[in-house]
Amino acid sequence: MKITRFCPAKVNLFLEVTGKRPDGYHELATLFGKINFGDTLTVEAVPAPQTDISLTLTGPVAPLLQADASNLACRAARTFLEHFHLTADVQITLEKHTPTGAGLGGGSSDAAGVLLALCEIFGKDKNELLPASAKLGADVPLFMYEDTFLKGEGIGEKLTPVPAPGPLPWLVLAYPNTVVPTKGVFARLRLPSAEAALTNTSNLDKLIAYLRCASPLAGWKHLLFNRLEECVVPFTNSVRNVLLDLRKTNTDAVLMSGSGSTVFALVETEKDAKNLVSKLQNKERIVFFTTFHRSLKDENNGNKDTSYGRGSPQGVCKRNV
Repeated sequence: MKITRFCPAKVNLFLEVTGKRPDGYHELATLFGKINFGDTLTVEAVPAPQTDISLTLTGPVAPLLQADASNLACRAARTFLEHFHLTADVQITLEKHTPTGAGLGGGSSDAAGVLLALCEIFGKDKNELLPASAKLGADVPLFMYEDTFLKGEGIGEKLTPVPAPGPLPWLVLAYPNTVVPTKGVFARLRLPSAEAALTNTSNLDKLIAYLRCASPLAGWKHLLFNRLEECVVPFTNSVRNVLLDLRKTNTDAVLMSGSGSTVFALVETEKDAKNLVSKLQNKERIVFFTTFHRSLKDENNGNKDTSYGRGSPQGVCKRNV
């Protein structure tokens, strides 16, 4: 049986670091939003006497990755088979567009895509895999959910879906062709005071309330926040330059995603998005626009996704109505 899935990337509309655990991981309060840009995954699997997992990489980012057992997609397949005590011949083809080290969760989304495809092929309940998926990476459980927006707590694996019934803004993303290692980012982090962390988590709750109430962007854009900007922007010229260029365009809804290096802006209209892309595009960065990735739940509620151009930085997407 063969399954093909779209593996959406994500942005963080909010990210505060609230503490550090004894095991070295950091406690987060974040809001994830999936977007209509990502990878395309095809998984074919049949029962076999012995397990054999193969991976073929295509797409513009493929030359930067290893198609071996260390790849997160292969690790996800092995995790699935071991969890359910199965042996199988698994063939994975991954058309890779989401850059690595970009704060977009590309590898995590691919891993979740493999788990979900294998669940469908072998008739397993994806909810049984949530604890195992977190061991592959803190962001992997996010992509096991259908929902567009999810609040993340703990190390990001404690997830609460956030309904957002109204029209959503467009996104303009700028990737400065720079990989930002997450480990180095957190090494530079200075934890906020308890008071500052409490204030910011309160702002996260306000942001979620605005989305739930279908409030326009103007009402909640001031609540966008990423604690990790202070650990990246002063130390990475390419990220700082794109952040400043975005803010010079009179767009104040601008934020770095995750631990970087991608920076994004939220704008109200497709025309605004196109204009912003034309102003920012140069040979040092990849700039494109897209929409938030509406889930099947959203579609069932009448917010059907009419996007196109998935998986291509040059692709554009129709706004959800």
